[in-house]
Amino acid sequence: MTVPRKLPLLEAETAFFWTSGEDAKLRIRHCRACGHWQHPPLARCPKCHGADLAPEPVSGRGRVTSFTVNHQAWTSDEVQAFVFAVIELAEQKELYLFSNVLAAPEAMHIGMEVAVRFERHEDVWLPLFVPVEAAHD
Repeated sequence: MTVPRKLPLLEAETAFFWTSGEDAKLRIRHCRACGHWQHPPLARCPKCHGADLAPEPVSGRGRVTSFTVNHQAWTSDEVQAFVFAVIELAEQKELYLFSNVLAAPEAMHIGMEVAVRFERHEDVWLPLFVPVEAAHD
């Protein structure tokens, strides 16, 4: 069962992130001057302060650095606990993305390798993650 989700607004600065899943590629803003990845998107690179930034595809792989299991039913449609995690993307140390991991809460652990999967809602493609072993299913 798909849980109803509140969808993000497709604003000029972030629309690329929320629509990237259409071609199954996760995109993160990248500084063309120094090579630093940044998320969430900012107007300037936090490393070199350059403004030559563009969304580019990343591997979609990472590891869980922290997580919590939500047991509170926030809507009447929620019937089971879900995992909300901090994912450090493989492209760069401390490049974090906050998302759900589609795994049983009891299977979760710090350091778990995960891969992106997209869930489509209207014109938004939400980047969710699955354990790497499940990514090949």
